[in-house]
This record gives sequence, structure tokens and C-alpha cells, in this order.
Amino acid sequence: MDNERFTVLLEDCRGALERFIKFKIANVHDAQDIMQECCLSAYRKCDTLRNEAVFKSWILSIARRKCTDYYRKRGSEPYIPSDRIDIGVLDTPLLGARERSTVSETLSRLDRKDREILYLSYYKDLSLEEISHRLDIPIGTVKSRLFYAKEKFRAQYPFFPIPSSQNENLGVTMMKKLPDMIPEYEITASSLPPFPLHWEEIMGWFIVPRLGEKLTWAMYDFPEKRRTECCYLQVVGKAEVHGIEGVEIVATEYDPMECNRADRQNPVERRLIAQLTDTHCRLLAESHTQGGIKRCYTFLDGDAFLNNWGFGEDNCGNEIHLLPKGDITRDGNNITAKDKPFLLDVVGRYTVTIGQKRYDTVCVVDIETYNEGVASEQYIDQNGKTVLWRRYNRDDESWGMQRNGKPWSELFPENERITINGVTYVHWYDCITDYIL
Repeated sequence: MDNERFTVLLEDCRGALERFIKFKIANVHDAQDIMQECCLSAYRKCDTLRNEAVFKSWILSIARRKCTDYYRKRGSEPYIPSDRIDIGVLDTPLLGARERSTVSETLSRLDRKDREILYLSYYKDLSLEEISHRLDIPIGTVKSRLFYAKEKFRAQYPFFPIPSSQNENLGVTMMKKLPDMIPEYEITASSLPPFPLHWEEIMGWFIVPRLGEKLTWAMYDFPEKRRTECCYLQVVGKAEVHGIEGVEIVATEYDPMECNRADRQNPVERRLIAQLTDTHCRLLAESHTQGGIKRCYTFLDGDAFLNNWGFGEDNCGNEIHLLPKGDITRDGNNITAKDKPFLLDVVGRYTVTIGQKRYDTVCVVDIETYNEGVASEQYIDQNGKTVLWRRYNRDDESWGMQRNGKPWSELFPENERITINGVTYVHWYDCITDYIL
């Protein structure tokens, strides 16, 4: 392969390569160094690649090894590479946060001999012969001890799969609990300052990506206030995407909006893979079936993923520790926002009364984080749970004209309005979850 051809192939997959390394390496400068090392290593070895069609997966495998070497040199605890054993590990994710390590907890429950042999095999990457020499035991004994240590690890490692049919039945049961009409509610501004918010939900999906979590939410169109789409979600197990570990979530959407349907299916089932760290919550992948084909999108797929499922610079996700930044300020229904991407900020403290229940909340406003011309209010209580979510559409937004043939203010003349930097946005629908029931 000549230099010119190598350069062309590298440029075609540079974006995916950078995203992969940034997802794996917390420190920006270290990530840049590894990017350079990876490119140099690929250049030196490019003559060994016989099939250019696999260039992307080939260079990503080089990056994966470079990242593993990075953590092996820095690691203070055993790191078990996920491509060597199917029991999962947690690498340090973007922005330096580490999810509480279920791997370490699982290892701590094993006896000393089991921990020792797993450490030598997967952290030190020693061969069977080297382990035999180090422990002064026969190779046959090494094989036997390593086999049983892995079995004990698997038995202790948490994994709670739920069959799809059972998941659907649970969803129907939970959906029945949500009312056909949204309960009357009142939102009252508080004179108290916003409390520090610890918000672990996936933005727009309301569920915390943690084993054992499940949730049902429903959408209510205004001014009718009648329930339309309803979604049941459940975390069904551990999952991994390109070496990044998270959890798999089954999302079953009942009576979805037309834009959310696949081949007019009802319900529509999606599989999401999400990751929760100590600082951020983000989606790693989404899949659904359309036209008889299973379609999968991951964080490496550029705009095809980021425009629908990603959030934040390099898809870092939404922050889970929130305080007012001053990027967005609010005075009644008038909102002022800075001119910058990924606008999401705390704008005040509010009491939300729904039915007979009162919630002390902070209001988080996001402006055009996913779609141009869309804004939302999200009222989140001190448990980090969404109490009420409200969607607004910019009145001059072109897709609204194409969809409805008239501006939103004419389509919904009775609906509430807010202004953002002097531009009118019209309230469209609300979402509540079974948390408030």
C-alpha cells in the first residue's frame, strides 16, 4: 500500500478513530498522543494489510490495543480486557469519570487463588507457561484453576436478562397505570435558590441506565391533554459497544408518532445501549428493525448517530451534576440564551403540583440540543427524577409548516407560548412517568 492510498483510507475513518479513542481515554492530551501512536503504528504495518475493505476495523483494533496498554501501565487495579473474556470490564470513560466497578466488587468476593490467577492472566497478560513458572505449578493445574476461576467470576457477576415476551407483558401492565388524560397541574416559581441536582436519567428517555431499572412514560398532546404515545423501558443486562461497557435497555413504544414508527409497526421495539459514569450519562448505540433488517447505529457512526441519539461535544452526554451556569436565564415566559451549542441549564426552582401531590423541583431548559427549533422544560425533583417534561416548537420552524401546512401558533392557538431571545415557541405536548403515580 503506497503512502497516498494509506492517507486516503486514514482520512475516511479518522472521525471514527478519534471518537473511539476519546471514549476510551479520559485525558485529552493522552488521547491525542495515543491517536498519533495509532496512526504511526498503522503506517508502519500497512503493508501487512491485504484487504483494504477492512482498514477501519483493522486500525480500530490497533487503537484498542493502544488503549489497553495505556491502562495497563497506569492501572492500580486488575484490568481484564473484554475481548479476552466475556465477563465485561469498565474502562475509565470520557472526562475522567469511573463508574463504580462491579468488576472489582466481583473480584473481591472470590478467594485469593482465583483473584491471583485472573490477575496474572488478564492483567499481566502472562501465558500459561509463564503463569506455571511464576506459581511453580504444572500447566495442567494452571488451565484447571483458570477455568474454575472464570466460572466463579461469571457466577458472581450481576446480569439480569428479561425475556422479550415477559418485558412486553410487563409494559402493557405498567402502561395501564398511566391515565388517559394528564392530571391537572400547576407550576409555581419559588423564591428559594435551585438545589444541587444529581440527575442520572438518559436525556429524553427518563430512565436511569442501571441494572434493575424499569420505567413507563407517556406523551400527552395539548390542548386535548389526551395520552398518545406510551413507552415502557427496562434495563435487561450488561452490554458493550466497541470496547465501551454500558447496559442494554429494551424500549417498547406503543402508539408511536408517525416519525417514530418503523414500517408502521405498533408497538415498536428499540434496543438502546447507554452508559452512566460519575459525571455523565450518554447513549452508545441504538437498534431497531425496519424493512426486515436489523438496523444498528453506534457512537462511531458520526451524524447518523449523533443527530438522533447523541448529545454534547463528542457525544459526552448530559451532565449529571447540575447547577445554574448562566447560559440560559428565565424571567416568567421570557428566556434569554447564549449563542453556543448544546444549551442546557438550570433556570430556577419551582413547586409542581400534580393532582394531590406537590414536588419541589428545579427547572432544566434545553434549547435545540437535538433538533433545530425545539426547546423543552424539564422539572426534576431532589431524587433526580423527572416530574414533568414539556416540549415547545419554534413558531417559524420550517418542518412544522411542512408537516401541518401552518405555523404552530395557528395550529394550537390555545397553547402556551414562551419566547427565547425574542422568538416565539409554542407548547406542543407533555410527558410524565409512572414515578409520579
